[in-house]
Amino acid sequence: MTEVKAGDTVRIHYTGTLEDGSKFDSSEGRDPLEFAVGQGQIIPGLDKAIPGMKVGDKKQVTVPAAEAYGEFNPQAMQTVPRSQVPAEIPLEVGLGLQLQTPNGQVIPATVSEVTEESVTLDMNHPLAGKDLTFDFEVVGIN
Repeated sequence: MTEVKAGDTVRIHYTGTLEDGSKFDSSEGRDPLEFAVGQGQIIPGLDKAIPGMKVGDKKQVTVPAAEAYGEFNPQAMQTVPRSQVPAEIPLEVGLGLQLQTPNGQVIPATVSEVTEESVTLDMNHPLAGKDLTFDFEVVGIN
């Protein structure tokens, strides 16, 4: 049976959980996730766990934050005057926004604090700083 190697396109079914056991993502009820192994298309810690597996193999891997979405970066937090936020945006903690840099780059941000004078935006990935556990099965290799 063929073993997965770097450069192969694989399909996996997976469930991702946090340390407390809560599920943050899953392919359940959807098509399997398809990607090229070793090409940087998925988080590094999961990508490294797949070579050598065969169709039908199942594995559980815990990926440290540094090999997932990175450590939480306090410098990715920014407090702006509330007056700089358009009035039609209903500001509440947890609201996801898309900011645009002067050169047109879109940066996702989450409102983390709102006061009468300011809004604090978190531009870290929502899973930054978290170790992730994946239960997955290889369902196809091309």
